[in-house]
Amino acid sequence: MMKYPKEYLEEIKLRLKVSQVVGKSVKLKKRGKEFIGLSPFSNEKTPSFTVNDEKGFYHCFSSAEHGNIFDFLMKTKNYKFGEAVRALAADAGMQPYRFTKQDEEKESRWKIYNSILEKYSNFCHEEIVSGKYPEVVEYLDKRKITKKEIIFFKIGYASTKNNFYEQLKKEFNEKQINSSGIYYYDENKKKYIDRFRSRVIFPVKTLNGFVFALGGRTLLKENFAKYINSPETEFYKKGNNLYNIDSAKKISNENDEVFLVEGYMDVVNLHKFGIKNVVANLGTAMTERQIVLIWSFFKNPIICFDGDSSGQKAAIRAAERLFPLMKPDFNVYFLTLPNNLDPDAYINQNGKESFLQLVNNKIEIQNFIWNSYYEDTDISNPHSLSIFEKKIKSLCNDLKDKTLAKYFLNNFMKKIDELTPNLKFKKNNFFKFKQKNLPLQQTKELYKKRKKFSEKEFKEFSILFLVMNYLDIFRKNIELISEVTFCKKLLNEFKKKLIDYLLLEKFFARKKLNLEDFEEKYKDIINLVNANAPVKSIARNKNEEEIIIIFSEIIREIKKIDLRSKIDSLEEKVSLNLDESLYSELLSLRNQLKSG
Repeated sequence: MMKYPKEYLEEIKLRLKVSQVVGKSVKLKKRGKEFIGLSPFSNEKTPSFTVNDEKGFYHCFSSAEHGNIFDFLMKTKNYKFGEAVRALAADAGMQPYRFTKQDEEKESRWKIYNSILEKYSNFCHEEIVSGKYPEVVEYLDKRKITKKEIIFFKIGYASTKNNFYEQLKKEFNEKQINSSGIYYYDENKKKYIDRFRSRVIFPVKTLNGFVFALGGRTLLKENFAKYINSPETEFYKKGNNLYNIDSAKKISNENDEVFLVEGYMDVVNLHKFGIKNVVANLGTAMTERQIVLIWSFFKNPIICFDGDSSGQKAAIRAAERLFPLMKPDFNVYFLTLPNNLDPDAYINQNGKESFLQLVNNKIEIQNFIWNSYYEDTDISNPHSLSIFEKKIKSLCNDLKDKTLAKYFLNNFMKKIDELTPNLKFKKNNFFKFKQKNLPLQQTKELYKKRKKFSEKEFKEFSILFLVMNYLDIFRKNIELISEVTFCKKLLNEFKKKLIDYLLLEKFFARKKLNLEDFEEKYKDIINLVNANAPVKSIARNKNEEEIIIIFSEIIREIKKIDLRSKIDSLEEKVSLNLDESLYSELLSLRNQLKSG
């Protein structure tokens, strides 16, 4: 019987989670790090069937069945091993292995190709570790790269004086060495030249940890390109792969998040600070294959490109490219760094906690696109506004998931309605949301200000917006707003004044209150809330019951944000001090979060 190459089977297992395969035929529920469901092997009422993605197996306690994704298809669908491999390879987006002579030759070429790259990266790594090049160590030290990270990422150095080509010739022929992409032939000098000479080397690995490409950062000012990557080869396609995906995929992350950055140094420095769920896109524009690869392991990637203009242009291009690929169960977020900094510089200057606090301001892809297009739109100009609307509609039409496209378009059109000067939004109070035709510069300033608010603050603005715009409802339900505590002193003070007003009007209905003075006195905070409350697009024309439901849902979301914050804080403490009472408290909070 012909055997599949071990690497081929391993890559299928790496690309497909057990829960992904099993979940097609068994209804699974998340429980801690595992999933649980009713056994497909026995008739049971109490679930005893578990799936563990981290360990790569399923186990059934009622029938003692146990195995990996291949075993599951063989036992539940009666597939032969080859049928299971072919079916799962197709699900993983891999070419079928046909056991032809060409396949065997390709497998042989891969082993040689990988061997050359492994030997070269080992040699370059030893060049740094040996201390032969103090200027390289000095450069890495200046970039705040520690010895621990040099060893973890196997960072190396290719000097101009190395003659590693001669060493490789002892074991491989010229054609085999050329196929690696490390060397190119110089017609003038009539010899092979190391394309990575005078560069710090970053080995790029396959999903199962084999070196199959290199990145190089120059140390010479006269070099034309600061960074270069391996040329595309038979085995390496830039648009199919991500730097550090082999390591990042092992990270268990409660929010299913991974940071996607632009550069090798960004990955290395975030990793140094303990942020290990990070990958880089190898200097390419984001591709469909890369996002599919990310979604295989993380449902919520966060694109965190450089904060300068070129980084933000790359981010909007990535958003436009990825938006048509969006799926109901997956998302893409964007994080903009301040002061034109890249992730490497920001985390070294401000530390891990500051970086993670920024993550609270991440923006979903549809809002990131909206904000980016809006900044280039003059809403007082009908032509500019029509171009804006056409771009939004065109993007939604390109979405492959037509149900999702419908809801995205509906959401966008509601926002566009709010930009029109003739919008009529009925209110029952004096805190009117005044829709203004702001000049373009003021509009841009407004959107810059919005970026500084946290997720929780936006929800708090929504709470106040509902109260201000539905006074009749909350006059009868004052206890709902009374129980809310906001994160900013200013909002709490305003809430108190708002309650005072509602109580006065409730118990002294005949007394004429000077509402215009009240509005004038608090106009800044009223304008702040009206301008930044996300709920305004969905609260229109709702009845009392619907408004109370929306209000209650926002309160629940705020509580979840607070719980997640407490959990993050406790996890940090537990990691430093394995205290049993702290761990029990952490479990209790996690259970509260799960129960909603």
